[in-house]
Amino acid sequence: MHKTLIVTNDFPPRPGGIQAFLHSMALRLDPSQVVVYASTWKRSREGVTATAAFDAEQPFPVVRDRATMLLPTPRVTKRAVSLLREHGCRSVWFGAAAPLGLMAPALRRAGAERIVATTHGHEAGWAQLPAARALLRRIGEGTDTLTYLGEYTRRRIAAALTPEAAARMVQLPPGVDEKTFHPGSGGAAVRERLGLSGRPVIVCVSRLVPRKGQDTLIEAMPRVLAEVPDAVLLIVGGGPYRADLEKLAASHGLTDAVRFTGPVPWEELPAHFGAGDVFAMPCRTRRGGLDVEGLGIVYLEASATGLPVVAGDSGGAPDAVLDGETGWVVPGGSPARTAERLTALLGDADLRARMGARGREWVEERWRWDLLAERLRALL
Repeated sequence: MHKTLIVTNDFPPRPGGIQAFLHSMALRLDPSQVVVYASTWKRSREGVTATAAFDAEQPFPVVRDRATMLLPTPRVTKRAVSLLREHGCRSVWFGAAAPLGLMAPALRRAGAERIVATTHGHEAGWAQLPAARALLRRIGEGTDTLTYLGEYTRRRIAAALTPEAAARMVQLPPGVDEKTFHPGSGGAAVRERLGLSGRPVIVCVSRLVPRKGQDTLIEAMPRVLAEVPDAVLLIVGGGPYRADLEKLAASHGLTDAVRFTGPVPWEELPAHFGAGDVFAMPCRTRRGGLDVEGLGIVYLEASATGLPVVAGDSGGAPDAVLDGETGWVVPGGSPARTAERLTALLGDADLRARMGARGREWVEERWRWDLLAERLRALL
């Protein structure tokens, strides 16, 4: 692999799924062949201290820009070019293609021989807007490879590119640590601590925002309870939608049947997945297709834990499910269809076991971090 300059706004300690993806990939590359150029997370004293401590622990150099958001301005481009030359980098990996990929031509002129730009859900939104679509096309022309999460995002983004750039696209989704997410992850202890031992548990692990569909799960619970009276919905995570969700649960008289854990430390997430019998997140597309699920790594983490999944049909979420094998895809925003699938799974232990085992097998076959890191090394 060429020595690589990673240029990104999405890097820890800033929290988020893209940040975890980039960091996990970077750690699996040869540290002597990696340099990271990233934005500053927070300018507060706490943010600066946390960032400095994090950067010092990394096995590769992390160079922070003074800006909290990198944009392809002349100043930022000049700094990226300087770092490329200073460290002798011959490859560049843009952690998010838009908008940083617009710097690709300048880095090419400075000596970059390979330029890879990774797309996420927001580039699929860019592909729908005329001005952003034109910029995305320029990014495709300036890079050697645009990576994509799944078939949904590939189709949307490819439509904005030249045929040549579209033909160079390669799938590079986030991976799953199958050694961390596994059936023996500690779910029984979480159930006991929460007073849920012996009850059928539907678990949803996600940020609490309208797109994720926790409200659909709450609306589905009266139908579920009619078939499985002692079932409980365990909602794991924090976010701005929590107060609305709590009011919705109370309006349906579901105080005992819907439990909120609030935010959970990352190291405790595998056990919270394991606390469920079924994983469900019936996500839906909003804002005319601009607010859409890019992939949904939580479905794969649930599969690695041995749970069947019920996923919404938003964007690339179906790419993370083998419909009918590892779980089911339901129309986002449909409490009736969601309840139908949940009750079928809660009522059939053999079906849950078969789907959970197939999900675990699929993760091991296709979604392991080491397999995906090798793909990135080849691209670079």
